[in-house]
Amino acid sequence: MNQIAAHYTSNPGDKTVLKYDDVLKLDFGTHVNGYIVYSAFTWAPEQKYEELLAAVKDATYTGIKEAGIDVRLADIGEAIQEVMESYECSIDGKTYQVKCVRNLQGHRIEPYRIHAGKSVPIVKGPDNGDKMEEHEIYAIETFGTTGRGWVGEVGECSHYMLNPTDHPSRRAGSITKMPRAKKLEEHILKHFRTLPWCRRYLESSGESNYMIAMRNLVSANIVEEYPPLADVRGSYVAQYEHTILLRPSCKEIVSQGDDW
Repeated sequence: MNQIAAHYTSNPGDKTVLKYDDVLKLDFGTHVNGYIVYSAFTWAPEQKYEELLAAVKDATYTGIKEAGIDVRLADIGEAIQEVMESYECSIDGKTYQVKCVRNLQGHRIEPYRIHAGKSVPIVKGPDNGDKMEEHEIYAIETFGTTGRGWVGEVGECSHYMLNPTDHPSRRAGSITKMPRAKKLEEHILKHFRTLPWCRRYLESSGESNYMIAMRNLVSANIVEEYPPLADVRGSYVAQYEHTILLRPSCKEIVSQGDDW
């Protein structure tokens, strides 16, 4: 909510209440046999946030428009930033230039891997030569903010994922010597593989009293933790995202529906 841009969902016992004046990002995905589709949108019923949401939505569709086979990823980032930062918004009597969140970006998707190497920047930056290629799948996501345009880790972690380069199907044996941690690792691999999950998902799949074992897996680099990422307190961040598939003759927005 609000200045928190990503990687937050309520942990068990969280008593946070959503208010009419909040800016809420809903970032979600689904998969079939590991083939992932992502989308995100922002809910903000107060009219004063309209221009902020419009800027981010326009920037996301700009990224989709610019995307294509043999397109340089750096060029997409430059186009997104130009559109995003052409907007201003007035909130409670103060005018802000909408800024891109410089250290968040879109990404290539592969089966069971939400971040598969290539990233889609949302600001102008150095060109490392990366291009989009035929049959690749990308999450085009943009974040706009009234804050400083940079996020850092804050608060209690809720998001986790098995390290995709170190999970049990790719190594001879588990690193951890703790029996409870090994059991938890097996449970995670069975239920989530290398897809991300939160603590409530873990509990709904049957686990309890797992935090000591979890810390063991994190310290052994078997599980990666992703704490919430936030801009400065008092700022507002909006997000929109679609998943695109680069077919030989066209690009398809595979996450698009009637309302977004």
